[in-house]
Formats: sequence, C-alpha cells, structure tokens
Amino acid sequence: MSARDWVEKDYYRELGVAKDASDADIKKAYRKIARENHPDTKQNDPKAEAKFKAAGEAYGVLSDPEKRRQYDEARTLFSGGRFGGFGGGRGGGGGTAPPGGFSGGFDVGDLFGGGGRSAGAPGAGGLGDLLGGLFGGGAGAGTAAGPTPGMAGTRPREQRGADVETDVRIDFAEAVGGTTLPLRLASPARCGTCGGNGAKPGTSPRTCLTCGGAGVVSRSQGAFAFSEPCRDCAGSGSIVDDPCPECGGDGVSTRSRTLTVRIPPGVDDGQRIRLAGQGQPGSRGGPAGDLFVVVHVNADGAFGRSERNADDLTLTVPVTFPELVVGTTITVPTMDGKVSLKVPAGTQSGRTLRVRGRGVHRKDGRTGDLLVTVELSVPQRLSAEARDALDAYAKATADHDPRADLTRRAEAAARRETAS
Repeated sequence: MSARDWVEKDYYRELGVAKDASDADIKKAYRKIARENHPDTKQNDPKAEAKFKAAGEAYGVLSDPEKRRQYDEARTLFSGGRFGGFGGGRGGGGGTAPPGGFSGGFDVGDLFGGGGRSAGAPGAGGLGDLLGGLFGGGAGAGTAAGPTPGMAGTRPREQRGADVETDVRIDFAEAVGGTTLPLRLASPARCGTCGGNGAKPGTSPRTCLTCGGAGVVSRSQGAFAFSEPCRDCAGSGSIVDDPCPECGGDGVSTRSRTLTVRIPPGVDDGQRIRLAGQGQPGSRGGPAGDLFVVVHVNADGAFGRSERNADDLTLTVPVTFPELVVGTTITVPTMDGKVSLKVPAGTQSGRTLRVRGRGVHRKDGRTGDLLVTVELSVPQRLSAEARDALDAYAKATADHDPRADLTRRAEAAARRETAS
C-alpha cells in the first residue's frame, strides 16, 4: 500500500476500539475478532480471512507501546493536515509562509532525515526514524527523478514480527508433574514458497528505480522541498514484478503448524510460557515475534496448591473422633502413590500435618511438601449401641468443659466494660 494508505489506515477501527483504549481492551478486542474469524472455524471464507489478517496487523502495532506511539504521531502529523498531507502544503512565491506558520526556508524533507542535516548531525533522523519503525521507511531520500547520489545502498530497516498469544488447558496432575503438549496453530507465517520475499520462485524482487532502494523520495514545489515514502514501492525499496502464487507478494501466508510445548512442573494457573521466534514473521528479513502460551489449570477434586508456597500441595483427610483422641496411623494419597501418616493422640480437628518431599518437584532440585489437614467426620446416623456408648462417654467426661476458657475470657471482658 502507498504511504497515504498506510497513514489513513485506522487500526483502532479494525479492532473496534477507541483511540484511548487500554492494552487490556485492545487484547480483548483482537482475541474476539481472531476467534470469530479463525481459518479453522471459517474455512474457505475470504472475508473472514481478510478480517483475521487485518486484526493481526492492527494488533501487531497497537499491542506494542512504542509502535503505537509512532503510529499515533504519524497519523497526527499527516492525517491531521499539519503538513497538508503527503506532498501537500503550498509553496508561496516570494517567500509566503505555508499554512501552519512555517517560513519559506522550512524543508519538510528534514522531517525524514533527508533535508538540510547530515546523517551524523545532532537531531538527524526525525520522522524518517518514526515511520521507519512501522513500515520500514529509511532515513534519507532520493528525488523523484532518481536516487540521490550515495543513497543507492540505503535499504529500509527490517521490522520485527508481532507477538502472538494462545491458550491451553491442562489437568492439575499435569501442572504438578509437567507435561509436553502438541499445539496446533493456524496463523500468519513466513511464506514457505517464496521464503518471505514475496516473489515467485525463480525470481527476485528488484530495487525500486524511483527511490534507488531508499524507500523515500523528495520533490520540490516552489520554494519548498517535500519528502514522502516512495509511492512506487510503498516505502519498501523494492518491487515484486512476479508475485508468489501462495502469498500474492506479501511474503506471509496463513497456514497450520504444530509445535511442541513443554509445560514445566509446578506451572501456575494463568502463567505465560514464551516460545521465542514462534510468533508472526518479520517483514523485510526482520526477526519473528514470540509466541506466548497462557496455561489454564483445571481444579482437582482432592488436591490443591498452597497459597504460602506454590511448591506445597494441600489435601484434606476426614478422620473419626477416636482417631483424633487416641491417635492413629492413616494412609493418604499423594500425586505419585500413597504414604502412611501418623496422627498424634489429642490432635484437634483442622490441624495440618506435613509430609515432606511429596509436593512439586522442580527441575532445579527444589521439592515441595504435602500438607494434610485432618478434619473430624461426624456421622449422620447412630445405631442404638453407638448412641449408648456416646451417652456413657458424655457421663464419663462430664467434668470436662471444652468452652471453659472461652467463658472465662468473656466474663473478664464484661468486668472490664463495667469498670470503665
């Protein structure tokens, strides 16, 4: 697309968000569009595929704080008409200042780093650097009639691909012990037919003759000189005469691929795992972005994770009243078998006992524990014999008041209140 098309392209509208939308809102909108128009759910649907690609392109810019800042600044400068658009502005004869209050000596080419300053001068670069971060425009410009001497070797800067995020769901046991998952993705990737250069196999892109490969051109209008991304090559510095049949010259195609994701032991619910270089491919030879896998862990019916130490597992075990009173040894399950646990005599219901080394086993050698909480199990029904035994126990322990300490503290508090 041309430079004007690029600036006038509204990425916020593509995602259906406001210009001041938060990062969370942008991510939510992108994931909604991507989910509704995913090639796996809407096969052979060109409109859905176009929406999927457009949303990915928009998210690639708006999800990156620096790219988003550059994009907003570029739209403010050119779409807002501060310089009359690309190639706009009127050169007034006799030194008349153009709209905006700039004097006759002002050269918009300076904004692209190709005006009166040399490449090594302080402040050089200007808007050429700003736009270069988004669509690869390089500093420096050739004229409309041809490249400026010494600019033939200048090439637009490469651009890193956008990061991609996906979700997986695993069982609790897999989160504790770790697992390996195959991950099937349908996403934009570097075209396998042309290798990403956009040209049909056996051919190559040629250097744009208009800008000499710089991606930027300058032209004069009256007393003014204006610079803009080259319209012939859309700022890329090269032209594809025979496009690749698979990607149509974009260098990127949507395809399915399968990756192997290693989930480490002890992964937390909501944790993100980074796969470097597995995101969207870069443009003009730039590196690919990263793939972030968000892990969701299903809850387990028995085991849990300790809030104080993520390496410790928790388990609640019901016990009887006699087991708490006289003590016993019980068998409890673990994530990798069973163990025997001694319950000391006189143990209170709700007490937590520790089984060492039966928690999460980390790769670095760290090992968590299993925290077993014993909980009194009260029977719903009693036989006549059990009821008689319970009555006999109550008579034998009538002198024991389990609430005596609570009563004493309440009476002491009442006396203090009266005295005051």
